Amino acid sequence: MPKTKNHLSSEQVIRVAEILKTIGHTVRLQILEALQEKEPLTVSEIQERIESDTEQSLLSHHLIKLKDRGILKCEKQGMNVLYRLEDRNILKIFECMQSCSLFNNNKDSRA
Repeated sequence: MPKTKNHLSSEQVIRVAEILKTIGHTVRLQILEALQEKEPLTVSEIQERIESDTEQSLLSHHLIKLKDRGILKCEKQGMNVLYRLEDRNILKIFECMQSCSLFNNNKDSRA
């Protein structure tokens, strides 16, 4: 396999790792998917859309983490906080993973 040149600086590699670490949780990925379908959404609307029994307080924790890392932005509207993606390009991670052979490999790599 030909060696490809890494086009990312050290700082960019660190930032990529931070982003992947932040979104690398089932609930957080489901939040991104929910916001892919419709924006903006309240915490309650996100909770209705994700496939999880996550309590609203824990969901809020995940939302705050995503917001603090610059992945989501929010605005207060009356009693509600509305969440939206800071940059919709983050959603390309789903397409990237679906095209990756590791994603389609049914073997349990932990064995």
